[in-house]
Amino acid sequence: MVKVVAVSGYKPFELGIFQANHPAVGFIKKAIRKELEQLLEEGLEWVIISGQLGTELWAAEVVFDLQNDFPSLQLGVFTPFLKQEESWKAQNKESYESVLIQADYVDSISKKPYEGAWQFRQKNQFFVKKSDALLLFYDQEKDGSPKFLYEYSKQYKESHPYDLRLIGFDDLQILVEEEQGEQY
Repeated sequence: MVKVVAVSGYKPFELGIFQANHPAVGFIKKAIRKELEQLLEEGLEWVIISGQLGTELWAAEVVFDLQNDFPSLQLGVFTPFLKQEESWKAQNKESYESVLIQADYVDSISKKPYEGAWQFRQKNQFFVKKSDALLLFYDQEKDGSPKFLYEYSKQYKESHPYDLRLIGFDDLQILVEEEQGEQY
């Protein structure tokens, strides 16, 4: 039974997405929603993210939308360190702040501002150990920041019961084709 799922994946720039209204965002959110709906049927109670731009904030928007039908579903935001948004552009800060305001729980794993890559490793460990499953938008054909969380969760899964679910580019392609089929 999956009560807590951690959600992560690519950041927008890793996908060549520089606008919030980019068509790909809708398909990424649909893929996340599809997986979360399945997990809700399996007893999902919490979605946890670290508040990173891209997949994680899109997942938060999906959770807020799902809460209309599943009011007991909760969102926790565990930032890797304090003030992670400090150097972000104003528009990104706005999206982030909006998620924090609506989240059911917000905390920082490291109680210090950014000091080094160790804080991201610590965040990956926290996420895997505090969740029953990881939903990761990651395709092994395209390298990127999710690789580290993927590698850690794969290693963890070898000695612990852990559910690792990937959303890849093929999954998005299927959603695109399904939608195009509906239009004709």
